[in-house]
Amino acid sequence: MKVVIADDQRVIREGLATIVGGFAGTEVVGAAGDGAEAVALVREHRPDVVLMDLRMPVMDGVEATRAITERHPESRVVVLTTYADDESVLSALSAGAVGYLTKDATREDIRRALEAASSGQSILDSAAQGALVNAARRPRPGSLPDGLTDREAEVLGLITEGLTNTEIAERIFVAESTVKTHVNRIFAKTGSRDRAQAAAYAHRHGLAP
Repeated sequence: MKVVIADDQRVIREGLATIVGGFAGTEVVGAAGDGAEAVALVREHRPDVVLMDLRMPVMDGVEATRAITERHPESRVVVLTTYADDESVLSALSAGAVGYLTKDATREDIRRALEAASSGQSILDSAAQGALVNAARRPRPGSLPDGLTDREAEVLGLITEGLTNTEIAERIFVAESTVKTHVNRIFAKTGSRDRAQAAAYAHRHGLAP
């Protein structure tokens, strides 16, 4: 089994490479420090599994997962991250991840998840399962107009506070490119030409903080 590891922290990247490389029949063929690099390594090495962090610079793990699953569906993505909130879990799974672990996972947890992914199966740890249950139980109000998602409504609220894309990215822990995508979708859905019009829309629809 060939594996690519993606994590923006070198010490974690190297530690995971040591752990994963020690599994029988497993070879770490690349280690990426951001999502864009992970996509490039997948294109080059065509691994069986990618062990993917979510919060990374340049391109975050959700966008990288989406790119990999769309362009290289034979390479399965298992998320390994600190975060297990509803939004992170749902975003990763919607992007195509087949496994989700938090960073308190054991060596055995990681081994099982990699093996499951390589055989086309899914493994979610208890924190991820709990997030899915919470998301399923959470009421889905029809109060968000024009097809805005929860994340887009959150970004719109931050726009009304006057935050730049860079500041929004830092606030919600995603790449700036992801924020730009959200902003463009907000403009399209709300019919806004600029941030001022988007802010006015938010106030009219009760979406401003």
